[in-house]
Amino acid sequence: MKALQFKRFGSPEVLEYVDVPTPTADRECAVVRIRSASVNPSDVKNVSGNFDHTVLPRIPGRDFSGVVVEGPSEWIGQDVWGTGGDIGFSRDGTHAEFISVPVSALARKPSTLTHEEAASIGVNFVVAWLGTINYAKLAEGESIAVIGAGGGVGGAVIQIAKARGCRVIGIDRSALTAGSPAADLVDEYVPFNDDTVARVRELTGGVDVVYDAVGGVAFETALKLAKRRGRVVEISATGKRRVDFDMIDFYHNETQLFGTDSAKLGVADSAPLLAALVEGFENGNLRAPIIAKRFDLIQGQDAYRAVAAGTTGRVVINM
Repeated sequence: MKALQFKRFGSPEVLEYVDVPTPTADRECAVVRIRSASVNPSDVKNVSGNFDHTVLPRIPGRDFSGVVVEGPSEWIGQDVWGTGGDIGFSRDGTHAEFISVPVSALARKPSTLTHEEAASIGVNFVVAWLGTINYAKLAEGESIAVIGAGGGVGGAVIQIAKARGCRVIGIDRSALTAGSPAADLVDEYVPFNDDTVARVRELTGGVDVVYDAVGGVAFETALKLAKRRGRVVEISATGKRRVDFDMIDFYHNETQLFGTDSAKLGVADSAPLLAALVEGFENGNLRAPIIAKRFDLIQGQDAYRAVAAGTTGRVVINM
């Protein structure tokens, strides 16, 4: 089969378009013919050598949508989707014509999504659901502030929160992209600046949940947005690995703080979260993100360059 593979770390130029053996099924694993796979910033960072657990040589790629071609009879011919913090890192990933995954990782693709759309969901929606629902336990009628609302994860959090019947405050340095799910759904947009805390407090008095998709430079702001016993979710450390904050204010407010890392979820661990998302996409409460650029597998280096350059919207590779 054809695949992208890297044997050393570096820029997208280290990716090779190669022939490798097609995987086969066994008792524990099925084989999926990949129709579409997205390229995430974490894929670019993986190729550049930012992750210690990556084993070389490796086919990169975390998110995919395709058709089961080998495995349990009840799955043959079924459209499936998937993502995982192991595929593309410690096991071969999705930027190839086929992938072998555990049978327990098979998850039915929403019938309302194309393979391109389904491949664009993966990491963003899984980490959004993990932090918002599994950890912070956002409930109907609550309020949530989303820092980094214009990004892929922020947009997914906004959709999940609105589907739950919550009030959403979108926070970002720049106005949200017109026509995007995030821009269409937020109840209020608040610029990220020195007045952010005062403005959100004026609107809400403090929110039940803060989902901080930026972290680092935004961490102190995130803590100040939470009402008493509010929950704060952190997934990143942009621009600042170590942070300072007022410990007395923190414990007086009885704030709950959750670190959330989708990379800890393997492809089998992610399947139940994807299954929980299916209904939302099929009933129209959730929408696929905007696909900005499409590439063929042989153009893999170009796809990675597009993500590295900060393309707004999802970048997809079609097989």
